[in-house]
Amino acid sequence: MAAVPFSAPCLRSVRAVVFDTDGVITDSARSHAAAWKQAFDACLSEREGQLPFDPVADYLRHVDGRSRRDGAAAFLTSRGLELPEGSPDDPPGTATVWAVAACKDELFTERLRTHQVDVWPGTVRLLQALRSEGVPCAAVSASRHATELLSRAGLIGQFGAVVDGNEARRLGLTGKPDPALFVEAARRLHVPVPESAVVEDSLAGVEAGRRGGFGLVVGVDRSDSSGGAADLRRRGADIVVSDPGELLSGVDDR
Repeated sequence: MAAVPFSAPCLRSVRAVVFDTDGVITDSARSHAAAWKQAFDACLSEREGQLPFDPVADYLRHVDGRSRRDGAAAFLTSRGLELPEGSPDDPPGTATVWAVAACKDELFTERLRTHQVDVWPGTVRLLQALRSEGVPCAAVSASRHATELLSRAGLIGQFGAVVDGNEARRLGLTGKPDPALFVEAARRLHVPVPESAVVEDSLAGVEAGRRGGFGLVVGVDRSDSSGGAADLRRRGADIVVSDPGELLSGVDDR
């Protein structure tokens, strides 16, 4: 299999591309953040002296790219809240880490049923270009809703593999920043990790790509923050773009 041709010059050194889903392919990160805000604020309102969850800063720092349980635990720990762990079967609520995670999932599922799935046009263009060149692509997400999102968006056929939260739980894969999800995706594409690229917008995901030894880690900074790109580079991004579509024009960095 040949390397990616010059239609995407920044990717020409790799033979496969693994994309994160939320925030890179689908424009669903804001829905996730909104659901987390409702779930966390319900919990925070029961404790004195706690500020509400910030759907930008807190989301990016503690939740983005992580599994529901890990995201809930990371944010609650950041606020000094030591909730019992509970179990994955806990109903939605505020008494345990798993209950808060279940509350977020319930809220996001409701939103998923009532809102259309938006995608990022630049990413779609890149996927189409890679597909036309015969370059295999995979989608990865800590969310168990990723396969449904991609199907509803009409993009599921663009991917040779999808490793979502359901697969992670079935296989016992550790969540980001551990690289297990990305490594499994590359394995399913039958391309060695050092010859594969990762395209990620979360700090945890970029770190996972770097720790996994991927040949290229592309950070996607869709934030309005001047420090967003710098944060991604510090976590290990080789290239930072504002949209994956920029890779088609040979953008090397920003």
